[in-house]
Parts: sequence; C-alpha cells; structure tokens
Amino acid sequence: MASGDLAAVLESLRPAPGSGGLIGADAQRCARALEVDGVAVSVTPGGGLSELLWVTPGVSARLEDLQFTLGQGPGPEVASSGSAVLVPDLSAEPTARWPALLPEAWAMDIGAMFCLPLRLGEVCLGAMTLQRVRPGPLREALLADAWIVTRALSAALVQDEESWAAFGVAEDGSHFYRAAVHQAAGMISVQANVSLAEAQIRLRASAFRWGRPLLQVAEDVVARRVHFRHDDEDEPGSYGRRRD
Repeated sequence: MASGDLAAVLESLRPAPGSGGLIGADAQRCARALEVDGVAVSVTPGGGLSELLWVTPGVSARLEDLQFTLGQGPGPEVASSGSAVLVPDLSAEPTARWPALLPEAWAMDIGAMFCLPLRLGEVCLGAMTLQRVRPGPLREALLADAWIVTRALSAALVQDEESWAAFGVAEDGSHFYRAAVHQAAGMISVQANVSLAEAQIRLRASAFRWGRPLLQVAEDVVARRVHFRHDDEDEPGSYGRRRD
C-alpha cells in the first residue's frame, strides 16, 4: 500500500477557504494508493444527474461518461441505493444487470469495479468508482482505505458552501461541469411535452444511438442546433431534428 500517497490524498481533501478545494485532489495518486488502475468521484446534488468531481484520464473517464450517458452501472446503482457495489470479476457479471454498459466495459478491458457511496448519515451524496484491469476482489486493507477516502470526501463536501461550490466549477470557473445536460433536459421537456425524467431518457438514448458523448448532444440542444418535437414521428430517443 502506498501509505504516503494515501496520506497526501486525504490531506488534499481538506480545502482551505477560497482555495478551490476539492478540484485540486490528485485522482492518479488516489488510484496508486488504492492499487487500482483508475478512480472517479461523482456527486449527485439533489438526487439529480451526477456531476464529475475528479477522475483519472483514460478508461475511468470513458467509463464515467458511459455511466452518465446510459444511466447504467455501479455509479448510478450506488447513487440510487446508497450501498456499495463490488464487482470483482466483471466477466462473470450477467449482461442483464447493465445490458448497455457491460459490453462497453468488457471492450475496455475492465476486469473489476468497486463503487462506494459518499454518505452523510442516510443520505448518499455521490459515489467513488474504482476500476482495475485485473479481476479479483480488492484486498481488505485497501477496501478499508477506500472507505476512509469516501468518508473524507463526504466530510469535505458538507464542510461549508465553498466545498460544494468547488466541485461544481467547470474549466471556465463559472458553471457546473454538466450544466448543459441539465439545461438540455429542461428544453427537451418543453419541446417534446414530456416529463423531465423522460427528457433525460431521450437525451441519453439519443447520445448512445448516435455514438456521441452526452455533453456534446446536450450542447447542441442548448445551442438550438437540434430540437425534439412532441409530434416527431421518429422513435422515442431519436436525436431530434436540426434546425434549418
């Protein structure tokens, strides 16, 4: 165990006032400390769509985008249940559990996933997802360390309003990282005359059908390059129509 790495990760989760706080956490150092190939942390404000807090580049980033796009996987399951989801051998997992996600995860050579909730009492604030190429359970000591990280994250998130603002700042420092998705879902709800939940499903289905990242599709909707109409003859979840 890279105890020095773990100590550094925990120290980075103590944001000083006005420092930008949690954005500065080192995801790669966290992955080394927990002896996994990648880690991602997302939060779910108000039980809505998840917001990415930090992630190691590569496979974990793609996995998070897929979970967000499809609404399937250990992250959404943890956010819904508030309980840990440990999958030591992804190849043995029944496809019916996450029918759209699992084939994609197998293609990325993910052998194991371990997803822990960020909890405050009975409230689930989000999830930390660990992924590893090699299948097999996470060693007991490492799992205990992972729980320590989630507790530190949860404590930092609820410390004060600055901590909550920290994870919501995008690269331009002004908006939620996935604000376009929230806005696009609201626009689709009005355009297609459907509930917000149905609008989110249509947006996700459209992104998956067209093989595009969810954020790109959302940005097209917000920019009015694409719209969804309640009288469209296309099947539900189609990408909508481009404006002339």
